[in-house]
Amino acid sequence: MFYLNVWLTIQPEEVGRMEEISAKLKEAAALSREEPGCERFEVYASESTPGKWLLTERWADKAAWETHREAEAVQTIYLPQVLPYVEREAHFCSLLSEAEAI
Repeated sequence: MFYLNVWLTIQPEEVGRMEEISAKLKEAAALSREEPGCERFEVYASESTPGKWLLTERWADKAAWETHREAEAVQTIYLPQVLPYVEREAHFCSLLSEAEAI
């Protein structure tokens, strides 16, 4: 497995774009979930800090994630329509424990 968590924070001068960015992130996530090797792709909007989102990604392996970086979701939505308006903090992660089903 290959895990990536990304915090995105809107740049102060772009606050008026919050709804637009949320919509673009939802669109990119839906496309990403259709890609081979994508096991999880979720976007969370912070309720305590407006204009802050968490992307949680799980890929079958690093190769699947690298292929994703060249896919439509990244190339036509994320890079040109989201990234210019946010600060990005990416964290490659290791899973310490799997949650048990309730």
